[in-house]
Amino acid sequence: MSLSVMQVFNGYIMPLVTEMFPQEVEKFNAASNNTIVLTGEGFDGSFFEQSFYNALHSNKRRVDRFAANGVVAPVDITQGKHATVKVAGGFGPLQFEPGQMSWLRKPTQEGLTVAARYFVEALIADQLNTAILALVAAISNVAALTNDVSATAPISQTAINDTLALFGDASQNVQALIMTGNSYHKLVGQAIDNSNNLFEIGGIAVRNGTTFGQGRPIIVTDSPALRVAGAPNKQHVLGLVAGAITVSDNADVITNVETKNGNERIVTTFQADYTFGLNMKGFTWDTVNGGQSPDDTDIGTGSNWDQVADSIKHTAGVVLIGDEAL
Repeated sequence: MSLSVMQVFNGYIMPLVTEMFPQEVEKFNAASNNTIVLTGEGFDGSFFEQSFYNALHSNKRRVDRFAANGVVAPVDITQGKHATVKVAGGFGPLQFEPGQMSWLRKPTQEGLTVAARYFVEALIADQLNTAILALVAAISNVAALTNDVSATAPISQTAINDTLALFGDASQNVQALIMTGNSYHKLVGQAIDNSNNLFEIGGIAVRNGTTFGQGRPIIVTDSPALRVAGAPNKQHVLGLVAGAITVSDNADVITNVETKNGNERIVTTFQADYTFGLNMKGFTWDTVNGGQSPDDTDIGTGSNWDQVADSIKHTAGVVLIGDEAL
């Protein structure tokens, strides 16, 4: 055999991963209406910090052109800081016996494609679940962005509408809804039970063939963060604006394959490390409280995400909490 297992993986599978990942990212971004954006752009270090000028509209005033020209105290232009945080993850170690994986020694196109696709899907799934975890934590930590009806009601079209209304005249900026399969089918059931055929599946109001109403795409995912910890019947629905969160792939996937003796048969393990960044619209990662290289508990803590946008209408979106047992 001229190729080792390590050479096979790095020489064949990783190029396929590099090819497949952008394709899957492009498809996901389109499906999410570019609310959750996956990108290949990365950054060095634990944080990527940017400064911005705070809005100046708070210093506006009405002027009387015919009054005395009095003195007005100046307001200093100030800068805010926005931080993107880098998250580290890993797969494995995964163990197999080379003797039972002979296809690795002389890989077929089908075997390579399957292995690469599983790797890409697992990586994207982690990025998506982590992004949702961060969004739920940050948005639900702001009372003005949260509509919690879970004490008395399930998720419904009415509750979704009330949640979108939190953005006031900017509600049209919400481009997609993120919810669990359970919540989605609750809405489907409401549509089926509606004798007036007012709501079509997907939240689009329809009557006599005319479309009107909410009309936003729904991303259905049973992401763990969409369920309230300790109360699984209580679930979140996110309403996100374009660019609500950007997940930047830092392209530093490190893989290692190790073959060892000592058992009756030779055993090989595979392990991979990777990182990606989280950049949320209207919120900054608190580099002091949240720290660097955060785990899921840190990412899911709302106080680690500080609102820096001057208005809630300039943030990532809104959140609804309902009780599906009601």
